[in-house]
Amino acid sequence: PLVRCERHRPGQRQQRERACAMASTAQAEQAAKAKIREYLDLTLPECYIPELGEQKQGKVRSIYFSGKNVVMVTNDRVSAFDYILPNLIPFKGQVLNMISEWAFGQTKDIVPNALVENVDENVVVQKKMKNLNVELIVRGYLWGSMAAAYEKGDREFCGLKVPDGLIRFQKFDPPLFTPTTKAEVGHDENMTMEEVEKLVGKDLANRAKDIAMKLYQRGSELMRKRGLILIDTKYEFGVDEKGVLHVIDEVNTPDSSRMCTVEEWETKYPKIAAEMKTGKFKNVTELMKAKPELKLKEFSKQYVRDALLEMGFDPTKDKSAPKLSDDQVVECAYRYIRIYEQITGNVFQFPAKMAPAKRIIMNLQRNGMLVGCMAVIAAGSDSDMPHLETLAKELAKFKIPSQIRICSAHKQPARLEGLLQEYNKSTEPIILVGCAGGTDALSGTASYFAKFPVVSCPPDGMNQTCLTNPPGSSNSFICKPANVAKFAAQTFAVSCPVVSAALDASIAEKIRKLEQADEQLLKKARTT
Repeated sequence: PLVRCERHRPGQRQQRERACAMASTAQAEQAAKAKIREYLDLTLPECYIPELGEQKQGKVRSIYFSGKNVVMVTNDRVSAFDYILPNLIPFKGQVLNMISEWAFGQTKDIVPNALVENVDENVVVQKKMKNLNVELIVRGYLWGSMAAAYEKGDREFCGLKVPDGLIRFQKFDPPLFTPTTKAEVGHDENMTMEEVEKLVGKDLANRAKDIAMKLYQRGSELMRKRGLILIDTKYEFGVDEKGVLHVIDEVNTPDSSRMCTVEEWETKYPKIAAEMKTGKFKNVTELMKAKPELKLKEFSKQYVRDALLEMGFDPTKDKSAPKLSDDQVVECAYRYIRIYEQITGNVFQFPAKMAPAKRIIMNLQRNGMLVGCMAVIAAGSDSDMPHLETLAKELAKFKIPSQIRICSAHKQPARLEGLLQEYNKSTEPIILVGCAGGTDALSGTASYFAKFPVVSCPPDGMNQTCLTNPPGSSNSFICKPANVAKFAAQTFAVSCPVVSAALDASIAEKIRKLEQADEQLLKKARTT
């Protein structure tokens, strides 16, 4: 029920106003969480778009090196302890992109960024850079893995000596620069400044460090104005063809940083420091076990880590992370949204209820970056290349992008199955054209496992084996490459405006030529 705010004496009125504010905040939180529940099934897993070329799959991004730019699709996966969770978190990818875009705008006077444009809530287009392959981490407080190592007795981090007598959550003055490797899989490893210099060169290493420290300082100042503390964060840099340093990837997001409210730290840290002075506890970790109410609430993936640990997950022994409950997923999504609003000062707008993958394809089409379909021309041997190239040319007449793949169903059955599994993940519609001469096992096998149409167009013409595939194989058969192309255009036209327009133009051109030929015959008849 709503708290009614009536007139009272000054002290009572202030208490009443606080109660009203708390009730209003609680109601807003409940409403937001109820709204989030409506989107639990409208999330973005891996987003595979074959038309953009070869995909590099990161933990939470699909990355495509498309021409002079890099297209990054940020999904809704979340990782913790180097494990990717089975759950998807609504709006996570969108929120990370929006925070980064805002942060890029706030720091472009310090360092240029690689951002070209955001064409969709989950899609970022950046200029192609040569990545330094170093995680540039700046720590303003003794927190996280560093605090855990410190409590175990470590006093040297990334070549830096840290004094005795510090406690978890204590502020560093000045902040520490603790770079690490950028591992494709597994854990990142700490690096000394000398190791960074050896990897990228002394001048570039020092420039990167200086800019990272300035970015952290700017982020700290901006967040403090919003009532937040930027505890620590990581940056990634790249250089363009002229050697100019750019910041790339995320900047000051909940996934690349730890944050908490100023109120949280200023309220709890003095109590923690006072408790530690009593000498009753060996370290703050032991204090947290005795007095969990003193644990500082973070805006980061720490909520997910804590939830997993509370469920009994042991990252040192277990082979996979457990599934979060719907309540935990909603809480996680709510925290991402709240931190976005608090950092930027903007109000999060819930998007239209549409599958994110479908929306991404539509927005990429709208921006001219995508036709929105793909024809895979598959052959068992490169000896049939002229036939494959003819198919590609006919498909191009309808603006249909294509890829030629060589894979023998007889000699490479496992590889063929792997390719089909890859294309089955496609976000955009696909058609496979099987081009196998002799005994056509390719089309039969492909149509059995594929989630998309398969057309047989053998290089040796009327191949009867294309028509006698076993039960469960559903390939169609079209002899002429031009007819295959039109069939593909008819398949894609409903979802691809460019293909639809090309199909209309092709039909109109054929009719025009027929009418023109008929008119010429009539004209000739009239003159004879």
